Amino acid sequence: WYAVNVNANDIAVMGAQPRWFMATVLLPAGRATAAMAEAIFDQIDRACAALGASLAGGHTEITVGLNRPIVCGTMLGEVKRERLLTKRGAQPGDAVLLVRSVPIEGTALIALERADVLAARGYTPEFIARCQQFLHEPGISVVAPALAAAELPGVHAMHDPTEGGVLSGLLEIARAGGTGMAVNLDAIPILPESATLCREFGLDPLGTIASGAILLIVAEPHAAAARAALSAAGYPTAVIGRLTPPDAGLVALRDGAPVAWPVFAVDEITKVFGDG
Repeated sequence: WYAVNVNANDIAVMGAQPRWFMATVLLPAGRATAAMAEAIFDQIDRACAALGASLAGGHTEITVGLNRPIVCGTMLGEVKRERLLTKRGAQPGDAVLLVRSVPIEGTALIALERADVLAARGYTPEFIARCQQFLHEPGISVVAPALAAAELPGVHAMHDPTEGGVLSGLLEIARAGGTGMAVNLDAIPILPESATLCREFGLDPLGTIASGAILLIVAEPHAAAARAALSAAGYPTAVIGRLTPPDAGLVALRDGAPVAWPVFAVDEITKVFGDG
């Protein structure tokens, strides 16, 4: 489910409907069984069905040197040429919106991979389970909100922030569009559970893997309507900044005052896996 949903995100933020999935499945020599292969393809089939996509083909083999199965996927989508969205569509003056909160995927990963550490530190089973469930609720798939956003007037670009967090995603938009950007860091919504876990492990939530959110670039006159429409549809949306001319550079604001733009050489989630 994870691989298929993330792959579909890349299609949906271009305004395209995911249609066909191709998978290369590598099974570990000495451990591969028919049951293992059937379980993997059952999960892929169910994920594709949930997206309205079809498993169109690929390749399966038993591979020496692996200690676990690896699935490499490619998703193909369909959109009319004139409706295709790319990050290069971003323009100075556009509003920057964030759909949902951050870091959804980071929260789930911490709770899944460090559940024993969290329990030892006094976190309740209910809290840990709730954070683990972020993988599915609100979930890391953005296909539905992205396709809904693509139908709104004034949408120029979308991006799903993943590795490096929401701030790295914002930087990618500015670079791809050749623009500057001003962002109010205080306006970026962070769920309470996410803030708690990031604080526990010394992570900056704005630099932590953020699948499950969408960065939406909208012409300023349409920004308020887009925010209201997506929020009403069940996808909480906030206006967090605007694009500026390229010579204005990158401006981050805290409490209304400029601060240095946070840069993350690697995703903050690596701190969790580096401390044992």
